[in-house]
Amino acid sequence: MSIQFNPLNEQQLSALSGLSAGLSREQLLWINGYFQGLLVSSGNSTTTNTPIQAKSSKQLKILYGTHTGRSKTIAGKLAEKLAGRGVEVQSVALDEYKIRQLTSETNLVFIVSTHGEGEPPAMAEDFHGFITGKRSPQLPNLNYSVVALGDKSYKLFCKTGIDIDQALVKAGAKSILPILTLDVDFEDEVDRWINQFTDVFAEIPANLSQGNTTVDNSLKSVDYTRKNPFHATVIDKVKITGRDSDKEVYHVELSLEGSGITYEPGDSVGILANNPPALVENILKQTGFNGTELVTVKEGEFSLQEALVNRLEITVLNREVIQKYQERTGNTKLQEILENEVLLDLYLYGHDVLDLLEDFPFKFSVQEFADILRSFPPRLYSISSSQAAVSDEVHVTVATVRYSYNGRQRAGACSTYLADRIDIDSQVSVFIEKNPAFKLPENEQTPVILVGAGTGVAPYRAFLQHREANNQKGKTWLFFGERRFHSDFLYQVEWQKLLKDGYLEKIDVAFSRDQEEKVYVQHRLIEHQKEIFDWLNEGAAIYLCGDMKQMARDVQKTLLRIFETEGGMSEEKALEYLKTLKKEKRFQTDVY
Repeated sequence: MSIQFNPLNEQQLSALSGLSAGLSREQLLWINGYFQGLLVSSGNSTTTNTPIQAKSSKQLKILYGTHTGRSKTIAGKLAEKLAGRGVEVQSVALDEYKIRQLTSETNLVFIVSTHGEGEPPAMAEDFHGFITGKRSPQLPNLNYSVVALGDKSYKLFCKTGIDIDQALVKAGAKSILPILTLDVDFEDEVDRWINQFTDVFAEIPANLSQGNTTVDNSLKSVDYTRKNPFHATVIDKVKITGRDSDKEVYHVELSLEGSGITYEPGDSVGILANNPPALVENILKQTGFNGTELVTVKEGEFSLQEALVNRLEITVLNREVIQKYQERTGNTKLQEILENEVLLDLYLYGHDVLDLLEDFPFKFSVQEFADILRSFPPRLYSISSSQAAVSDEVHVTVATVRYSYNGRQRAGACSTYLADRIDIDSQVSVFIEKNPAFKLPENEQTPVILVGAGTGVAPYRAFLQHREANNQKGKTWLFFGERRFHSDFLYQVEWQKLLKDGYLEKIDVAFSRDQEEKVYVQHRLIEHQKEIFDWLNEGAAIYLCGDMKQMARDVQKTLLRIFETEGGMSEEKALEYLKTLKKEKRFQTDVY
């Protein structure tokens, strides 16, 4: 005789029975779809091949490609919404999708981010190369939509999604809705799109689209997001670079007590900061406004002072802001900059909104000025702690950005907010940004090679805290780079203890300014190239965290050189090997 196990307690079973009593068949179908949708968005698996709702005449597949996990989150929300409307949905990661199925598909949604300078995330590389290449098939029977994620700070904004959309148009596919391009502050926009897409695709009856879909929120925990952050209390803040350092790095510990927030090593914490007061004051002086004028921004109506402090981005520029500024002013010199990529890159680097106002003066109305600026996005930092070790805390490692340019001192918005404008017992608005693409191997015995420079070592502190808390002593090798041993060796004492206790097997360091000839982490990799390749042959996973434009690219070039030298590979084969490591999740990057 088999015994059926009921996972619900008596109180939950009673609540479920009360909820379902007296419901019509149509309402029961909706609830079934709703709960199936929650399974998709829970993130327990990369691929969801089980239909969310059975016996539906509407079917749709969501294909997502992500570097940080945002595309997967949106896919889950869309799947949940469609499932609640009786649509049979599958949600599949692009690196798990069988490309040969493409010609037999009828309805697809692509949700894909753009990484770095217009590059697809690792899990979308193969599909992007196929659909934009010569072997891409004609797809006259395909209906599709594309949601493209990006960052307008980069000149090739949302390029991966745009490439896929253009390739599908060329293949004869028909768009359900036009491509949606999303900047970093996208929550409201994507929610509107999900509702619109669901209405168009599922043709929801009026009686179901209006008001009969409420859920008892008392049964759900609070979901803290960038729109609804948790106010975390600062419990510790320590400068961890020495007196002689020309860097200013802080270790900050925040309390999550009472929030129910959970995170994993490799995730990021989003911090909602405010702008440097001196910059706000100088902008008001330059524009001639007194700050009490009212302006309307994305979140509502505020004084200009409040908008400049908390609501609008003023410390960095992007192409869109300069474009809007030029269109309003008609300035020909600014137009020349926009038409020349080299000049534009030079102007974007190190300049802020005050530079625009000083270099290309114009008399704006207060609302015209506010309309030119983008919303102030949260700043994301790699978490440098493991909840297995610190419980209801989250730790961050922050390098303060301060520099002088054109005779004026500049400051990073969030880094100086944490360094100068908050202290112990202050409250900081935070949320967790999941990063499924930067995680320790499931098998704790898998050897890991960790490569990082500066604050790029932050997630490795989380990794090793996690292994220590769980008594996992697999082979681990850390490569760390900074400027000077005596003033910049971040978390030195912790690494030494981990070495002594056996949770860290090897550590190699590179301090670039301690000798006449600069030495970086890639030089240490070359010195140990044979052993590194041996570790990889044993199944090791290698991780890379740090500056994307210099350190990360130099390290990748070095790895390719090691593959060629130690593996006897051609340049083409070395690239193919690196690509295989990425696909197998054995080469993971967290670069910025």
